Amino acid sequence: MEIRKITAAILAAASVTLAGCGNSASAGNGTAAETEDSAAAGTTSVASAEETEAAGNASAASRPAGEMRDMTTAEIVKDMGLGINLGNTFEAVSSSAATVQGFETAWGSPVVTQPLIQGYADAGFGVLRIPVAWSNLMADDYTISPELLARVDEVIGWAMDSGMYVIMNIHWDGGWWEKFPEDKDECMNKYTRIWEQLCDYYGSYGDKLMFESLNEELNWDSVWNKYGGGEGAEKEQVYALANEINQKFVDIVRASGGNNEKRHLLIAGYNTDIDLTCDELYKMPSDPAGRCAVSVHYYNPSTFCLLEKDADWGKARKVWGNTKDVHEMENYFDKLKEHFVDNGIPVIMGEYGCVALKNKTAENIRLFNLMAAEEMLKRGICPVLWDTTGTFYDRYTFKIKDEDYQAYLLRIKSGESVREEILAEHEAAREAAKAEAAKAENTAEAA
Repeated sequence: MEIRKITAAILAAASVTLAGCGNSASAGNGTAAETEDSAAAGTTSVASAEETEAAGNASAASRPAGEMRDMTTAEIVKDMGLGINLGNTFEAVSSSAATVQGFETAWGSPVVTQPLIQGYADAGFGVLRIPVAWSNLMADDYTISPELLARVDEVIGWAMDSGMYVIMNIHWDGGWWEKFPEDKDECMNKYTRIWEQLCDYYGSYGDKLMFESLNEELNWDSVWNKYGGGEGAEKEQVYALANEINQKFVDIVRASGGNNEKRHLLIAGYNTDIDLTCDELYKMPSDPAGRCAVSVHYYNPSTFCLLEKDADWGKARKVWGNTKDVHEMENYFDKLKEHFVDNGIPVIMGEYGCVALKNKTAENIRLFNLMAAEEMLKRGICPVLWDTTGTFYDRYTFKIKDEDYQAYLLRIKSGESVREEILAEHEAAREAAKAEAAKAENTAEAA
């Protein structure tokens, strides 16, 4: 997760310098819900390219080719229903971890198990997004760790067995993306090497596995940013680079053959920012299979969704849900529908949610997340909740922590609208809070 407004505040304690596009990567794009260590994983030569290729071929040979149904990407996205992220797990980076399990648990997650994954499906989720930092334990020649490939494969298998779809990506991955403008050839080489290996290793899966080109890293503030960059050549430069990376992704996947020729793909928006992705400079890649959706994220207003205390860029909001708030949400989702969905391009909200919990009531957190999910589904957008250990889903009991939220969520999944009910609940809570405050004030005056 990343909101550009919070970058400076979050990185103040965690930034170090990226050295080239290799694996001595660093925290350069840290986010509110993804707390990076002060340095990313160092390069570890774990296997040769030949050894990993052999392991990948063995995996592909032992797995029967999955079914690729005659379904459009829009039909697939609709079939996904509600989604959730396996966040702060396989995308974790650490200066001290030295094993796949060490990275998996570096940001607080327990070791992922089959019952943990089954619990997501039991809670009503139809798609699991698995963010991954493939640079962890990567060899000098960009060969991915065979152990990491196998571990992610195991979790994908559990999700498939539960009936869920899976979205798999390259996540922040230590921040090597930042070097693209100045070292494009080497960065593109690394990007290509990663996706060639992923296509080979996971290529036999059927259409319930979707590849996502990357996370939020299609943005280079050192060249252009939306807060003061204007509309000149620098903006055109960064958009052209973003479009080139996404096109490279599609070309790699389609050229790898087999099921990947028809695999449904998720294309990262510019910074996964709704306004920036709806900009005319952003272009969906050319795809001979015509099977691409676009990915954006939603954490608006960021002062409510991401802040538990005031920051230098904004004052933390404790309450959301007035008429202006609801209209803002509706306008963002309408914009996506009109720009993409209505033009035949499906949309997956790869991350969303109020994830700063400590300064808010359960009722108000519930209101935002449920309203977002319902309003997205109304417009044909697949909502994938950002979740980390201890946020919404309990990774030890394998259940959603807020039972009321779970009940409402299942109603939304069934097609029922809960909008008016939860807005009324919110208004009642606000009136009760006012009455309690007035009572306390009167008591104080009487004393």
